Amino acid sequence: MTEVSGTDIVDRDDAVRLIAAARAAARHAHAPYSRFAVGAALLMRDGSLITGANVENASYGLSLCAETVAVATASAAGRLREVVAVGVIGGAMDAAGQATGTTPVSPCGRCRQVLNEAAQLGGRDLAVYCGAAEGDAIARYRLSELLPDAFGPADLGIR
Repeated sequence: MTEVSGTDIVDRDDAVRLIAAARAAARHAHAPYSRFAVGAALLMRDGSLITGANVENASYGLSLCAETVAVATASAAGRLREVVAVGVIGGAMDAAGQATGTTPVSPCGRCRQVLNEAAQLGGRDLAVYCGAAEGDAIARYRLSELLPDAFGPADLGIR
């Protein structure tokens, strides 16, 4: 894939690739309390992917969402400004610990805010692809649709 700019619309192949990577990441979810596995994948400007899975903690407030794990991984690699799109899936875990279900899920409010940080720093409105643990349904949004009037780095004078 060629480099993706902030104004490019991610094509269907990349959307499918994002959802597939999110599904693969969800297999590594640590969700013994909610039994709801979530996987996320970030599409970077160079076409590479960074993934994350939710990590729950017995002290519930310390749990991490899949999108937050992926964004933190991108940041740790010095690539926070390169995110152009995100794919997320989730579903109730079966007896084998795998996500199930055919209803697409979208990022929670906290994750929308975390994604907004990357979006604003990268100077783009992220494409957000929401898929289900199973099936072909993919809903597409712009982050600005999911988090209108977002507060972020620009509000603090940081670009």
